[in-house]
Amino acid sequence: MIISPKSISTLIIALSISILSCAQDVTKKATPIFKDGEAQIVEAFSDSDQWIRHDLWVETEFDTDGDGQPDRMHVAVTRPEQTETENLKLPIIYVTSPYFAGVAADLPGVMWDVNIELGESAKDRVHPEVTRRGQRPIISNSHIRKWVPRGYIVVHSSSPGTGLSDGAPTIGGQNESLAPKAVIDWLCGRVKGYTEREGNEEVMAYWSTGKVGMTGTSYNGTLPLAAATTGVEGLEAIIPIAPNTSYYHYYRSNGLVRSPGGYLGEDIDVLYDFVHSGKEENRPYNNKTIRDTEIKNGMDRETGDYNDFWAGRDYLNQIDNMTAALLMSHGFNDWNVMPEHSYRIYKAAKEKGLPTQIYYHQNGHGGPPPMSMMNKWFTKYLHGINNGVENDENKSYIVRENDDPQMPTAYKDYPNPEASHVTLNLNVVGVLPGNLTLNPGTIGFESLTDDVTISGSELAKEAFSINRLLYVTPVLKEDLHISGVPQVTITLASSKSASNLSVWLVSLPWQDGKDVKITNNIITRGWADPKNHKSLTKEEDLVIGKDYTINFDLQPDDQIIKAGQQIGFMIFSSDKEFTLHPKAGTELTIKLDKTSLTLPIVGGLESFKNATN
Repeated sequence: MIISPKSISTLIIALSISILSCAQDVTKKATPIFKDGEAQIVEAFSDSDQWIRHDLWVETEFDTDGDGQPDRMHVAVTRPEQTETENLKLPIIYVTSPYFAGVAADLPGVMWDVNIELGESAKDRVHPEVTRRGQRPIISNSHIRKWVPRGYIVVHSSSPGTGLSDGAPTIGGQNESLAPKAVIDWLCGRVKGYTEREGNEEVMAYWSTGKVGMTGTSYNGTLPLAAATTGVEGLEAIIPIAPNTSYYHYYRSNGLVRSPGGYLGEDIDVLYDFVHSGKEENRPYNNKTIRDTEIKNGMDRETGDYNDFWAGRDYLNQIDNMTAALLMSHGFNDWNVMPEHSYRIYKAAKEKGLPTQIYYHQNGHGGPPPMSMMNKWFTKYLHGINNGVENDENKSYIVRENDDPQMPTAYKDYPNPEASHVTLNLNVVGVLPGNLTLNPGTIGFESLTDDVTISGSELAKEAFSINRLLYVTPVLKEDLHISGVPQVTITLASSKSASNLSVWLVSLPWQDGKDVKITNNIITRGWADPKNHKSLTKEEDLVIGKDYTINFDLQPDDQIIKAGQQIGFMIFSSDKEFTLHPKAGTELTIKLDKTSLTLPIVGGLESFKNATN
């Protein structure tokens, strides 16, 4: 075939364009992509076989294992290959945990014996040892799969005294705040990292933009807050999920020794043993110094009083330095890490003027915000995309009863700004149970006898019981929306010098069965030690028969009580699921006209009257 000169010229031009186009494709660099204010999955970042993974150790400013050398934290990095091949710098999603190397077995005798009289010391418990998993802790992949394809580097680290990190676990001590601070300092080029635990070859985070966000659930959600309270530069945003923000509030309640739900007899030293997975040769020193001295001398299971030990493990006391934006997440029916933990920090951060939002759902422990909320939060504060999330007029997102957790309802704030306090009083008119109304309280007394063998749910279902007092509203004619922190005032006398005091707010009639939803029975709860009626830091024995007035908050809630239900205010003594278990027989006498329940009701007094008249 003969080709004309014109055709040859055309072909050369076409080939030149094609070659140039290929060259341009080759040189085009992968970058994060954003749509609707969210980081999108980028194909170039999504091949997990091409991700770069490496381990290193970051040097801290503390030595808690007593070897005379600064403790080093084990860090695992996962990043797109373009951070190496294309000199791409990306922001960081950082997760730190004491759990990555495994935890101790739940052996008989690990928990404290709760079958003791109040104020007595329990016998010593069993101390289990953690068998560490593997030569390299198994780091969670869930955050890696979620964030690396969206243009982030994901960093994990093991807490002091766990996994391949040096040091000792202190369960809320200062080193657990300074450890993630050191990792963030390393990501920002301010401290040294090493390729080996005991080596001297340095490694730099040259792929980091110096913008860090942290997230995690439970203990892993506590540690972002711990890091944020140091004020470390570079930590731009945190998303704690069901975090423990105060170890006192986790293991005590208004002076009362109280277990977290589902872990009867657990205390702070039990958690220490549970996570202590660091070097076996360091454990005897750590046990002697931290568990058997600092924790033992500070935890005080005999009185339950608040002291310097607990104050040092309360992040609300350390929040002044915090500058990170805060998206908080919690469940209103989390009876392990109770919803007060998130609310108290959210409230303080908001008062500081920090960017804040809070997401609440109606379920139990855990439960992250919808992915879109998290994505927008990190996109704004780590990538710097102006998506307006900080200007959202709705600061509270609450999953309504029976709704999809991914579809929360937006509110101006939490508590609902339209809620106001309505105080309800106790009335007894010869029928049982008593009435909970707006009328003045009945002048007189009613008594109950403690018996911890009977559960709270059993007490709530009984038409009559000598072991609890129950006061109920009229049957609701309309739905009633509670939003905020219920408060109680109880005036009582005790037949003994010490007693437990427990309060449940319940929705009646009580429903039984496997399919009953978590929101259907218990509205909220609270516990207190009458011996701490004057002070949380110093209890005093009760004078038998003398009246004492105790004021305390129940757990925060946001719940719509349906028409046809009654709200029940149940007062009893020992709570089988949460408190110590003294012998039965303590009698509490409640002064009716000096006892009340204050509910935060959306629409206030008018809404309550409409629902009950």
